[in-house]
Parts: sequence; C-alpha cells; structure tokens
Amino acid sequence: MSGPRVTWLSPGDPPDAFPPVERALREPDGLLAAGGDLSPARLIAAYRRGIFPWYEEGQPLLWWSPDPRCVFLPGAFHLSRRLQRDLRKSTAEVRINTAFAEVIRSCAAPRATQQGTWITPAMAAAYEALHASGWAHSIEIWEAGALTGGLYGIAIGRSFFGESMFSRRSNASKVTLLFLSGLLLDGTLGMLDCQVQSPHLMSLGATMIPRASFTAKLDTLCEPVRPFRFAVDTPIPVPALLPAPPATS
Repeated sequence: MSGPRVTWLSPGDPPDAFPPVERALREPDGLLAAGGDLSPARLIAAYRRGIFPWYEEGQPLLWWSPDPRCVFLPGAFHLSRRLQRDLRKSTAEVRINTAFAEVIRSCAAPRATQQGTWITPAMAAAYEALHASGWAHSIEIWEAGALTGGLYGIAIGRSFFGESMFSRRSNASKVTLLFLSGLLLDGTLGMLDCQVQSPHLMSLGATMIPRASFTAKLDTLCEPVRPFRFAVDTPIPVPALLPAPPATS
C-alpha cells in the first residue's frame, strides 16, 4: 500500500488547484505540492489556504503547510525592559513600502549562519510583482538615511504573512515585529504568520498553533480576499512605538 504523495501541479492548472492542506506530509513536515508557478493569482490562492512556497535554486517549486504553525497573536509580543530601554534612545524610524526591492535583496543576501538562500531570483521577482499590485509589503528601519533592517511579507485581509527579515543594526528586525505587534494589539491585524519556528521568534512571544486552528483563523481574517492597506504614509520614530513610561509621583 502506498503512503502519502506530493501533488504535482502544472503551470496550466487553475491557481487554486492545491490539495487540502490535511494531505501534507509529516516528513518532511508540511510538504504538500510541487510544480505550478509563482503567478500572483497562485500565490494569493496559496497563502489564503495556509500554503507557502519554499525551495532552493535547482529544486522544483515546492509548496508547504506545516503543522503546527508559528504565529504571533494579539498581545503576545514580548517587549523586555532591556529592549524598551534601548529603543527609547533610538534615532531610527519605521517606513512602509519605500524600498521593497532593497529589502527583499537584503533578505536574500548571504548570511554567516546559513549557506545559500531560498529567495531565488524567480521568488524575488514574484514578490516584487505582488508588491506592485498591493499585496506584498516591506516594513523598513531607517537610521541616518540608511536602511538598517526590514521585513517583507504578504497581507490578505487582516492577516500578515511574514516571509523574511534582515538586520544590519542591533534590534532592527525586532522593531519590525514590534511595529506589526502594535497593529495586532489595536485590532488592525488579527494574526502575523511566521511559518516555522525559530528560537529568536519564540523568545519574542511567537507561539505554535495547530494547522487546523491556523486555517480556521484564515477563514475569518482573510475574508474578503483583498489587499491590506497600511494607514501610514510618514516615517514613525522608533520610540513612538513604545508604551508610555509609567507616570512618576
């Protein structure tokens, strides 16, 4: 008797021709399908269902939906006293969607802790196309006129799907998560998807939830399926993201 199989997609298949996520493999965790393409319509259909592409140069296009799923939920971000102290002295600022291509190139750059990158030229081009059509966004940290950190991802309805982040200065990537956590806290967003866990994310308050719970949240947060619009058009000083210090008597 044969075991679970990966579904192969053709570029000519409908954008939503993914199998149910429950059919994803246990090993490797979450592998669901291969093939297809990185068209905007297929990418949006995938994320709406809790599926994302992840592959390396030379591999076929692979689609994943791991169980459990790593997410930030409203109120979960851990803002330590040390981080607050450091950020209150920061001269950096947050900007939205002013340098998307530079952010994705920076995320794709070689890092000392890893070999190669999964952000292939085809992936970068696909997400730049999504950015041009309003689906993909960059959260950027600027200081003294230089881009020092950032995060990019896709937003559908009230769910933000984080893809990758980078940091050239201490705490820069944490600030991008702090900014998004503020949108979770005030109800602008309902969930921040981190895809897979890491010690860094877990230390900041990310949690693991069952895939079934994750996709159930998407059924609410992603409807209607439409781009998310950030209500930010001017830079935000990093200290302005912090809660007000307690009043002194």
